[in-house]
Amino acid sequence: MSSPLIQLLVLAGIALFLILRLRDVLGTREGFEKPQATRKEGKRPDREAFEVIEGGPDSDITDHVDEKSDAARALVAMKAQEPSFSVGEFLGGARGAYEMILMGFEAGEMADIKPFLSDEVYESFAMVVENRRSQGLSVEAKFIGLRELKLEDANYDSATQTGEVTVRFVGELTSVVRDKGGDIIEGNPNEVKPQKDIWTFARKMGADNPNWQLVATGG
Repeated sequence: MSSPLIQLLVLAGIALFLILRLRDVLGTREGFEKPQATRKEGKRPDREAFEVIEGGPDSDITDHVDEKSDAARALVAMKAQEPSFSVGEFLGGARGAYEMILMGFEAGEMADIKPFLSDEVYESFAMVVENRRSQGLSVEAKFIGLRELKLEDANYDSATQTGEVTVRFVGELTSVVRDKGGDIIEGNPNEVKPQKDIWTFARKMGADNPNWQLVATGG
């Protein structure tokens, strides 16, 4: 077998491995599916927290979820524990966090995003970054923007006072994978592709630390 053919087969194998690892950690691109990164289910809020806030439904909640849903009740309980909590402001922060975390991961800058990741998510991301480096691979990505941002679910554990909010993101970005010589082995720098993710953020409501952490990923 000729040397150029052997090199081509090796590069193809590396590219396939990287794609599979990326799909295990992040969401889906171009319609591919990935297994969910699960976390322990928290308790639903106590029934007292389901009561409608005095003055009628809270539009900050009902603008994003059905007022009779479990998610709405969880958000009511979260606001009861922390009255300054705003769903709209949370989603605005989630928009910025999505770009920051996604691009930090693509660039391999794990130290910058570690404070915003749970231990399990950090270890999962870091493993992929280390695998890239060990193979001499690098990713160049550019975030174009968000096509969709939607609150999918919410959960509140009254025992731990922990709130969880699950958000669906559909972003757009360009991305290429380069080998140690700088040659592109995957992607096109001029092709914008969708990136689909379902991320769950968690935080102890009423705590002094205002930062939410990414605790689960899916697509």
